[in-house]
Amino acid sequence: MSAAIDPTSAQQVLRRIDSWPVGSPAAALVNTDGVIATAGDVHRVFPLASVTKPLSALATLVAVEEEAVSLDDPAEPQLLPGATLRHLLAHASGVAPERPLRSYAPAERRIYSNVGFDLIGELVAAATTMPFAAYLHEAVAVPLGLKDTELTGSPARDGRSTVADLAVVLRELLAPHGLLHPSTLAEATSLQYPGLRGVLPGYGMRDPNDWGLGFELRAEKSPHWTGTKNSPQTYGHFGQSGTMFWVDPQAGLALVALADRPFGGWAAQAWPLLSDAVLGLLD
Repeated sequence: MSAAIDPTSAQQVLRRIDSWPVGSPAAALVNTDGVIATAGDVHRVFPLASVTKPLSALATLVAVEEEAVSLDDPAEPQLLPGATLRHLLAHASGVAPERPLRSYAPAERRIYSNVGFDLIGELVAAATTMPFAAYLHEAVAVPLGLKDTELTGSPARDGRSTVADLAVVLRELLAPHGLLHPSTLAEATSLQYPGLRGVLPGYGMRDPNDWGLGFELRAEKSPHWTGTKNSPQTYGHFGQSGTMFWVDPQAGLALVALADRPFGGWAAQAWPLLSDAVLGLLD
């Protein structure tokens, strides 16, 4: 069931991005029927930074459904004995954040790792005999009709996209139309390896630091980059380039906002305020 929100009111709320201390922000509010309202240039291409990770995760889950890979496949036996593809997607493999070093045994600590996603890309590329960027294009961009989304390097941080394209992705997450089976998406957005503590980038240590398969779970984290009105079931991601999205299944809404200023205090203040404002439209 779609969240009933007046589009004019929604657009007025989204126009709050005009006051953000950035050059060219853009945003969209989405429900199960599609885009409710937008603000800014939704066709401008932004570097996504770590918002790349959920897109890479979706491509990887397509590969799982195609049986090219399995979530139980070894991650990298020499470097990470006992770790699997599932561990990598959930930042629970024990690999260090930026170097191919083993910091912990699998499922001992939530270590947010760019290296882990690079390993994911290597696994999928080897299994599909396609460069990961090409596989992401064929597995995600083509079926969803994304026009301006591409991966130019690392599966962890080198994606580029627009608000218009990401709004399509968000609708698919809210109401699956065939990219992935609903049960696969449910697993991807459910807690993997409960009870792991770890650092949430930009916010410090969280205990627990809940995560799904490529998606951060809001749960009871506070403070957080989503709003105080977001339900614990909210999931999403943000990037250091000033990008973020969340999906709140309880509210039936999703929000994406992209900007051209790196994450910092401005975003830590502006994103929760915008999130609470759009969710307040349901009151």
